[in-house]
Amino acid sequence: MLITNIGELTTNVPSGDDRLGTVTDAAVVIEGERIAWVGAAADAPKHAEVLDARGRAVIPGFVDSHAHLVFAGDRADEFEARMSGVPYAAGGIRRTVAATRAASDDALRRNLRRLVDECARQGTTTIEVKTGYGLTVHDEARAARLAAEVTPEVTFLGAHVVPTEYAEAREDYLDLVTGPMLRAVAPHAKYIDVFCETGAFSPAEARRVLAAGIEHGLVPRLHGNQLGPGEGVQVAVQMGAASVDHCTYLSEDDVAALAGSHTVATLLPGVEFSTRSPYPDARRLLDAGATVAIASDCNPGSCFTSSMPLMVALAVREMRMTPSEAVWAATAGGARALRRDDIGAIATGMRADLVVLDAPTRVHLAYRPGVPMIDSVYKDGVRIA
Repeated sequence: MLITNIGELTTNVPSGDDRLGTVTDAAVVIEGERIAWVGAAADAPKHAEVLDARGRAVIPGFVDSHAHLVFAGDRADEFEARMSGVPYAAGGIRRTVAATRAASDDALRRNLRRLVDECARQGTTTIEVKTGYGLTVHDEARAARLAAEVTPEVTFLGAHVVPTEYAEAREDYLDLVTGPMLRAVAPHAKYIDVFCETGAFSPAEARRVLAAGIEHGLVPRLHGNQLGPGEGVQVAVQMGAASVDHCTYLSEDDVAALAGSHTVATLLPGVEFSTRSPYPDARRLLDAGATVAIASDCNPGSCFTSSMPLMVALAVREMRMTPSEAVWAATAGGARALRRDDIGAIATGMRADLVVLDAPTRVHLAYRPGVPMIDSVYKDGVRIA
């Protein structure tokens, strides 16, 4: 298939000072699941199937590298309470755990697929899905198994919070997470994550969990520095984590550690929007040379939105990113957070994951927040929305 008459093509292949490798009056050829050719429309090879983009912008598919989609239940009342002045805390997770444990596989699967379809309609072509709302061996294993039905990017988050039944036996729960639970989930997962935060897990506990995951061949990730200053970023960098997510409260040492490592700082502005909390300072990270991604953190408690276009708009408006930086972070940045080198860019040999915007430039994602900007979405060369 030849997609031609693209007004503005964002390739994410740097060209001179343009990190996003922008091509105007462009065309793209897709063969099977891959990009076969990229260049000026006037130079495009002849092709049997032609799609006229009619001057619209085309960007790589969004890579949402942080989402919690295997769950049951609703926490709208908790959201209403926050909007009435009740501060956000990690304890609400246990409500979703109870509802998820009580749900059938079919109910969880239906909700998961509904949310993945919702993400696709908004331009997301790759999504990471975490466990973490089961917190038993059986429920974490089934969450990972269900997640693997919709994405290869599955993360084991048994260390989300300590469940109620282990409130007085914390060490026993850590033994479970790093032993039988990890062994049951590992065949379905690619990553291991831990919520390193007051009310969740300490830095020492986080190191223990991540080390156990590494021994089982899982790539470490970490929730850190969301609710206040802490050691989460340092733990993530020391453990060679693919990403540390949230990064709201950072010291100078934290910024320097991220800038000097391969650990991606994944920012989740939807959480701050949904909890009325301070936003991370993306400008500080970018200026220091850290790699920044943005993701949705779609979950039923602190951020029940799957909209990556909204994340782009919030990153620009509230986190001092430029539109180009935000689009890169939502595509190539997400790919780096997942350690993927076959997505996040439109170039020969890459997977044919791309989005045709109903707009002339990528800037409209931030310029027109809340307005539907997605014309069509292709994953592996097939239209999915």
